[in-house]
Amino acid sequence: MKKIIFMDIDGTLVNDNGIIPESAKLAVREARKNGHLVFICTGRSKAELFSDILEVGFDGIIGAAGGYVEVGSEVIFHEVVKKEAVQQVVSYFDQHKIDFYLESNGGLFASKNCKKHIGRIIDKWLTEKPEAKEEVEKGIKPFLDTIIEDGDLIRDDINKISFLGSDVPIETIRAEFESAFTVIPSTVPIFGENSGELSLPGIHKATAIEKVLEYLKIDRADTFGYGDGLNDLEMLKFVQHGIAMGNAKEAVKKAADDITDTHDDDGIYNSFKKYRLL
Repeated sequence: MKKIIFMDIDGTLVNDNGIIPESAKLAVREARKNGHLVFICTGRSKAELFSDILEVGFDGIIGAAGGYVEVGSEVIFHEVVKKEAVQQVVSYFDQHKIDFYLESNGGLFASKNCKKHIGRIIDKWLTEKPEAKEEVEKGIKPFLDTIIEDGDLIRDDINKISFLGSDVPIETIRAEFESAFTVIPSTVPIFGENSGELSLPGIHKATAIEKVLEYLKIDRADTFGYGDGLNDLEMLKFVQHGIAMGNAKEAVKKAADDITDTHDDDGIYNSFKKYRLL
């Protein structure tokens, strides 16, 4: 019987260096050959879905942590942040010297020092893990190159907002914006302590999955979800088989129905094989 699989990207499909293990590519392709559907289900906006990811081959995209839904080539849902809310965030982050970037399907629009800040993070990462240089050049540098500086930040096409670590506690940021956004810690650990994401309230990966199931007329009993971060919690609880990666946060493992191996230890492939999706 045909199943539908929802796949997070960062920390799940790709490793910490931004690379998709060959076994994960094989798992996705073989599952689709067997008639199953595989969807990206990520906090990333479409501008961050680089060719190495899309070339694996997927049946649809859930992006912006549920704010954007594409089935095949058809967009069935897209919710953006109101312009006045963007203005509020930009003003607050500028005032408190918090580096950030605004995520849209057309690009990533960064605050003045954000790109340099991310560059320093990558350089530090390479100093600590020089053996990862080749993977980082291929997996993370395209993200840095995508960031647009000196663009108009008060926009009406923003899906989600990411901010880097600073001296401002994430609890303070959450309290500031809890009426307008859902605020969670960043799904990219190297962004540092107090880094995080602001997304639209009431919209998350599970609400988007529900829209996909309704559109395709697929039963929830035929669903799988794979994730590792806090923005995967709703997804893993909603699907029939919620599977945490071996490298997932403890809260995610506790919420999951099953735990597979880490991304670099063939976690996706091993789980697909276990559930006879291959």
